This record gives sequence, structure tokens and C-alpha cells, in this order.
Amino acid sequence: MFAGAVPLIVVVLFALFILMNAIRILQEYERGVIFRLGRMIGVKGPGLILLIPLVDRMVKVSLRTYTMDVPPQDVITRDNVTLKVNAVVYFQVMEPQKAIVNVEDYFYATSMIAQTTLRSVLGQVDLDDLLSARDEINKKLQKIIDDQTEPWGVKVTVVEVKNVDLPAEMTRAIAKQAEAERERRSKIIHAEGEYQAAQKLADAGKVMETSSYTLQLRYLQTLTEVATEKNSTLIFPFPIDLFTPFIDHYRKMAAKEIKE
Repeated sequence: MFAGAVPLIVVVLFALFILMNAIRILQEYERGVIFRLGRMIGVKGPGLILLIPLVDRMVKVSLRTYTMDVPPQDVITRDNVTLKVNAVVYFQVMEPQKAIVNVEDYFYATSMIAQTTLRSVLGQVDLDDLLSARDEINKKLQKIIDDQTEPWGVKVTVVEVKNVDLPAEMTRAIAKQAEAERERRSKIIHAEGEYQAAQKLADAGKVMETSSYTLQLRYLQTLTEVATEKNSTLIFPFPIDLFTPFIDHYRKMAAKEIKE
């Protein structure tokens, strides 16, 4: 009886082996590239996949967006400044069959393309452009890398330059340049303020020329302000012109009385 049970156990184990190798379950974000006797027959998934054991082979590919750090690269800019730059690349597999058949390792290949493109593109720009026109450089990197990875079924969506490590002497030079620029702007603003104040004073002087009363009122206002701020006794020269209107008025009144 035991001898008869051995073949049955072998058959059951073989059936389990066949079943385990025939059934595959793929997640919603996964696809399976199926090879039958070495030839690709298509892409399947997601869900339950049935394979022919010992005949079919499946390679899983994730369709989610990958985030890849580009290690720091030594870059010499167009104006001969040596620095280290790293970046981050976001890409997604759009055609799984190309990602498996057309390239050995699409993740490694994309990383190499990103590194070489980063060095090549940044070597054609000046340091000032690298620091100020970051968005334009990111778009240029994204387009070049995406064109290179398109035959592999890989879509590069975003490329961002992360850190730009400058030499210490260049950092000090940029700090001095920024300080000089701020000082220049400060002097320009101060000069513009002085010019506007002088213009207003000139306009006020023209107004005072047309009316002696305006000058007299301004003089009296100044005396009031000084008397308020200072507690000591101050002696001011009092111009006789301030009394001219009053004297003229008194003379007119006296002449009128004489005539009457």
C-alpha cells in the first residue's frame, strides 16, 4: 500500500509544481512581458496570468514613476569654473516590451544617459546662467534625456538640478559681488531720493517767489518748531520784509483818515 502511494505523491507534487509555475498575479501597476521559447509573444496584465510551464517565461515591469538620484558630477562651465553638480530624474516605463527587449537594464542605462547629459549640457553654460536660469536648464536636460531613452520605451518627465557645490574662493567672490550690487542699488535709491527732494524744494521756492506771505508763514512756522524743540534762548535775525505788508496796510489806513 505504501509503494502505491509514492507515485500518487509524486504526481501531486508535480501537479503543484506545474500549477505554481503556470499561475502569476500581477498588480495594477505591473505588466508582464511574456517570452515563449525565447520569442516575445506580448505583454499581459494586470490580474491573473496563465503560463505554460517550462515553455513560457515572464519578466515583470513596473509602470510607476521612478525617482533616480544622479550622483555628483565634476563639471567645468563655459567660463572655466570647476564645480560639482547633482540632479534628480523622474521617469516612467511607457512601453514594457521595449524596456525589456531593446536595452539590457533600462534603469542603469537611464542613469548613465542622465550623468553624461548633465556634464555635457552644464559644460556649455556660464556659471551665472547655471545659478539664475535653472528652469531653462532643467527643461533642456529633460528634453535631451527623454529623446535618448525614447527607443527604450522610457519617458523622462522631470529633471531637476539639485545642488551646485562651488569652490570656497568662488563662493566668497559671489558674496562680494552680491554685496557690491546691493551697495550700488542703495546708492542709486539714495541719489534718486536726493534728486526728488531737491526738485520739490525748487518747486516750493518758485511758489514762495510769487507770494511774500508764503515765505513769511514758512519763517514763522520754522520759529515755532525750533522754539518747541529747544529750551534755551535763541536769537534770530528778524527780516524787515515780514513787516512790510503791515506797514503798507497802516499807511493806507492813515492816508484814508487824512482824506476824510
